[in-house]
Amino acid sequence: MSNDFDPEPLIVSWVDKISPYIPGEQPQTKDWVKLNTNENPYPSSPKVKKAIQEQLGKLRLYPEPQSKSLRQAIAEKFHLSTSEVIIGNGSDNILDMITRSFVGLGQAGHTVPSYSLYPVVVGLSGGDLINIPFDKSMDLPIEAIAKTPASIFFLTNPNAPTGVGFSIEHIEELLKKMQGILVVDEAYIDFGGISSAALIPKYKNLIVVQTFSKAYSLAGLRVGYALSHSSIIKVLDRVRDAYNVDRLAQVGALAAIKDISYWEKNCQRIIETRLKVEAKLEGLDWFTYKSVSNFLFTQPKNNKGVTGSRVAKSLYEFLKSKRILVRYFDAYALTCSFLRVSIGTDNQMKNFFEGIELWHNQEQQN
Repeated sequence: MSNDFDPEPLIVSWVDKISPYIPGEQPQTKDWVKLNTNENPYPSSPKVKKAIQEQLGKLRLYPEPQSKSLRQAIAEKFHLSTSEVIIGNGSDNILDMITRSFVGLGQAGHTVPSYSLYPVVVGLSGGDLINIPFDKSMDLPIEAIAKTPASIFFLTNPNAPTGVGFSIEHIEELLKKMQGILVVDEAYIDFGGISSAALIPKYKNLIVVQTFSKAYSLAGLRVGYALSHSSIIKVLDRVRDAYNVDRLAQVGALAAIKDISYWEKNCQRIIETRLKVEAKLEGLDWFTYKSVSNFLFTQPKNNKGVTGSRVAKSLYEFLKSKRILVRYFDAYALTCSFLRVSIGTDNQMKNFFEGIELWHNQEQQN
């Protein structure tokens, strides 16, 4: 084949239109205060390391295709059967399987703002995505969601990037009114939210998606899972790659979910830090959404009492210049005057507030 071969004419039309998901910045040196990707600041259970080490001599062998032991442990946690659980290579893999199975060239929906991967997975299937906007109150727009013709609707609970949680009563009200499938993405549920998993026996049109990345400190292993009626799980298993979760990830996640006391202490530690940070932001008179996640969405205010996109961007860039990373979302009117701050260790949060103080001093001098 000639060196001047051009692949562009062969690209599938809808793939050609996709803008790839852009994750938070991952610095390659250790001298950063990293509060931009909602990673758990504390290590995973010591039992994870032991479980992985025991498998290192077996890497020549394929992993168990269905992750049966992990499915069983998750099923027991939620009082479900293994036929109501599926494991993925991170929850992103689960979201992709759902979209390929139930959207295709059709329509999906999501709230705005929410997880920015949804447009990517829907675009990869060739489908269209319906946007249902939140207003500043962040009340769940139940009627607007229920009226969409979408075959599936993605709802992050707690919401990202605001951290706001929705009640199980509102989720159930939405399920009763929807014609399609509701996908409740619960990546941050363990930091104070209420899971919709208890509704699975009542509603066949519900999929609950969770992950080991946040509360279990296993973002690097890429393990997620979905809970749903067995008829839906059976469909997802048809499109699942045969060995979609590797051997080390399976045993690591299994060890993590069995160490309940470590998981509970880890989550509580982050919740306590979040509450202290929230109180300090309130002391600065910054509007901050009440969060049930491991991050806070806050509206910076300068020394003159001014808020807005310029103020938020100014603080974001100043903190970055001091090697403190947070997230800034400028795509929507609801988010452009806010910053999302992951909850780190107490020392990391101390550095964050020191950065704010330096920024205020600089603003005062200008």
